Amino acid sequence: MSVPFIAVIPARLASTRLPNKPLADIGGKPMVVRVAERTRESGATQVLIATDSGLVVDAARDHGIEVMMTRTDHPTGTDRLAEVATRLALPDDAIVVNVQGDEPLIDPQLVRNVAAHLATHPECAIATAAHPIHDPADVFNPNVVKAVLDARSGALYFSRAPIPWTRDAWQSHWPDVSALAKLPAVPDNVLRHIGLYAYRAKFLRAFPTLSIAPIETAEALEQLRALWHGERIAVRVTHETPPPGVDTPADLERVRAVIPWRELKPPHNPCKPRRRLIRRGS
Repeated sequence: MSVPFIAVIPARLASTRLPNKPLADIGGKPMVVRVAERTRESGATQVLIATDSGLVVDAARDHGIEVMMTRTDHPTGTDRLAEVATRLALPDDAIVVNVQGDEPLIDPQLVRNVAAHLATHPECAIATAAHPIHDPADVFNPNVVKAVLDARSGALYFSRAPIPWTRDAWQSHWPDVSALAKLPAVPDNVLRHIGLYAYRAKFLRAFPTLSIAPIETAEALEQLRALWHGERIAVRVTHETPPPGVDTPADLERVRAVIPWRELKPPHNPCKPRRRLIRRGS
């Protein structure tokens, strides 16, 4: 299903674990530029970096990426998207996909699919994605956010806790962390949330007016604000594990090693191929 949508990449320089993260070099280009280039492959009608940093603005413009300078006081990336939706005067039903600026390996197909998922769920203000967890240790990892869905694949709750709790299988292992490796197979309904969101512009403009939810504060999960205020979130379940993002220097080195980012082929020179062919034939 082809659905028109725009993609916005919020990018700010403040990061405790990896300073100046959006500008981190990956094969000769800033990470946020790599994210934008991957996102362009999704078929978005517009790809825009939203930032509060002049350095990010310069980097985007140097590489031909559309960029908008936004306010410096936004508490969340969603607030920054709200400013973009307002300034662009997007129609209420316009779909805006939030692509994190630290996902240089983002799958363009997943971006497109999440946008299409929202388009097919008019009762929802937001769409996101999740995939089954296979490693038992991830179930108990608070950095792995779990999603619980209803019968129509709408979000019931998101948590850093191991939910849904498989009582009969896991009770005897808890809280002995050393027993995690001996846990039985993870049930299919234990899902890892993927931090990719599609929003309706109407909801984005309303988001800054919503009070912070107690469950949002407790879990440190922004999407719980929408659920707390009665909004519905459609969740597309994919069976493919997305590539890792970048939160730490170690993550950055891992991403740099995943793909040969630099172009290995030299610029075309009609003389060079001829010499190579002569050497190979000698």
